[in-house]
Amino acid sequence: MRHLRTLRRGLLSALFLAVWPLAAGAQDGAAKESADGIEDADPAWIITGQFSNDLFGGSDRHFTHGMRLSALSPEGIVPDFIEEAGKALPIFPDKGRLRVTYSLGQEMFTPERIELRELIEDDRPYAGWLYAGVGLVSATDDRLDNLELNVGMVGPASLADKTQIEYHKLIGVQVPEGWDNQLENEPGIVLYYEHKWRSLWKAKEGDVPLLADLPLLDKLQFDVTPHLGGALGNVYTYGAGGLTLRIGDDLPADYGPPRIRPALPGSDYFRPNDWFSWYFFAGAEGRVVLRNIFLDGNTFQDSHSVDKYPLVADLQAGVAVMLGEQLRLAYTHLWRTKEFREQDAPNQFGTLSLSVRF
Repeated sequence: MRHLRTLRRGLLSALFLAVWPLAAGAQDGAAKESADGIEDADPAWIITGQFSNDLFGGSDRHFTHGMRLSALSPEGIVPDFIEEAGKALPIFPDKGRLRVTYSLGQEMFTPERIELRELIEDDRPYAGWLYAGVGLVSATDDRLDNLELNVGMVGPASLADKTQIEYHKLIGVQVPEGWDNQLENEPGIVLYYEHKWRSLWKAKEGDVPLLADLPLLDKLQFDVTPHLGGALGNVYTYGAGGLTLRIGDDLPADYGPPRIRPALPGSDYFRPNDWFSWYFFAGAEGRVVLRNIFLDGNTFQDSHSVDKYPLVADLQAGVAVMLGEQLRLAYTHLWRTKEFREQDAPNQFGTLSLSVRF
């Protein structure tokens, strides 16, 4: 237990050290914004909480639970050295508006038959992932770039076993019995990059005349947002591409709600223009997977593993609502194709997210 407490303190300390220099530079950044005459820079912090669970899909297996808490900084408080480094990368546009994102998260994975104590050779390993992240986000009117580094632990140090066991006791369902077979402790690192093109095509007001006179539909909009991205590290290594379709009101307010990776990208960012706005969305993503520690097993020692499929696809649909120009609430339902050869059926799970501007 002592090494677990030490790990938790270490992750929180690392996050604090990453946040502190950025927070300390806030006044300098604000002064620079005023001196340069930049108008309409977003001054708000955005805090987002996400809760993903396969119970929304009627099962309790494979990717079974995930939580993520993130904080997106206002524009104008990014320290000069981070801003210069970001703009020096060819993946970021010169005129992009930069913000920094910080995150803490936990994910857990189990086989289908959690009532068994013995190792289940033909099903995926028990595994957990506890991480802290820091990233750089660049936005323009028509594109969004997100580069994020996650660092943490896979294995018992992730505390996934204790979290799931206590949660199942609390809600009175089957307690998982096989966590003694989980992957071994291993430091994890993964670098993510995502690029989105906003509004490949977007309808203007009045383009849908049959709906224009109905309440809440008088400003109906439609957009298509393709994306490319990938991950590199001992936790995940993959390339991804896909698109998202949206229909609703005030679509430029964001790039879709955030999701827990690997999944179709959204955005922690949102900035509505009305007191109430909404949209429905649907999307698809394909991934070429070279490395998935939760299927391939530990990197540096022997462990349980399964024979993964190199190609995985996600389909998703959901709804997002923004209230009072301060809150965004969204639900996403995701269907994922089989990830390994012994898997009996595709998986599905849901994600609730709540974002607050202040």
